[in-house]
Amino acid sequence: MIRVANAPCSWGILEFDRSTPAASYTQVLDEIHQTGYAGTELGDWGFMPTDPGRLREEMARRHLRLIGGFVPVPLADRSTHADGVETAVRTARLLRDAGGLDALVVLSDDNGRVAERERFAGRIRPEQGLSADEWKVFADGATRVARAVREEAGLRTVFHEHCGGYVETESEIDELMARTEPSVLGLCLDTGHIVYGGGDPLKVLERHASRVWHVHFKDCDPAVATTARTANLGYLSAVRSRLFCELGAGGVDFREVVDALRRHQYSGWIVVEQDVFPGYGTPADSARRSREYLRTLGLE
Repeated sequence: MIRVANAPCSWGILEFDRSTPAASYTQVLDEIHQTGYAGTELGDWGFMPTDPGRLREEMARRHLRLIGGFVPVPLADRSTHADGVETAVRTARLLRDAGGLDALVVLSDDNGRVAERERFAGRIRPEQGLSADEWKVFADGATRVARAVREEAGLRTVFHEHCGGYVETESEIDELMARTEPSVLGLCLDTGHIVYGGGDPLKVLERHASRVWHVHFKDCDPAVATTARTANLGYLSAVRSRLFCELGAGGVDFREVVDALRRHQYSGWIVVEQDVFPGYGTPADSARRSREYLRTLGLE
């Protein structure tokens, strides 16, 4: 059974450019429940209560499952690995102790940190990637984090490929998967980021189905993507240009993705991630439209 969640980023939490005040966590949780979702992720550390008992109560009151927490770590820099482990384990313990016994740490590069990768997102060339030695550092860091999360909190870790970081293109996803152990590190399949990175979510899924333990549904407007690439926009500017449109309005074939997930007997969560833009109405309006769209794909 595939379950459907939403995330605080759909309410402007973790946005790169907050033109309006972010909603409170109580509003976000209320509206996630009211618009028909069954689970949520943590959002930025401190956005939701960090006391596990209180957080468990907030989830139970709204009949929501706590399913994951995002942890960015600049893994190409070995000096950050120890702090990354500490942050990931802290996040995992909160998830576990608040009732998320099957929740996942969603590990990512610290996207946007490296100027060249942010500037050329959506059009990355092979020479802008990691060297063999740098790949070893990166993969060792991801493995170290995932092992610590498993050993110290009993949870699993997935890596979130993401534009503006060192794992964006299909070949970079393949490289990280090849350099890490299938039993230790899974993959968070993010449809919109794969598409803007020049890839095909279906092909990534077919190659790494056994590693896909978590899925983010994000759409990508092909016209905006073409304009952003032609104008040489950096990742943040492209996002502000409404690169990631509402589900069903862009170039991602979500029906095919859902069908492929079912063929591979995926039984995890699909998490909606929708950027907040003027003209979309309230975040709750957008979340409701996304939920209705997913029902047309058979996701009840």
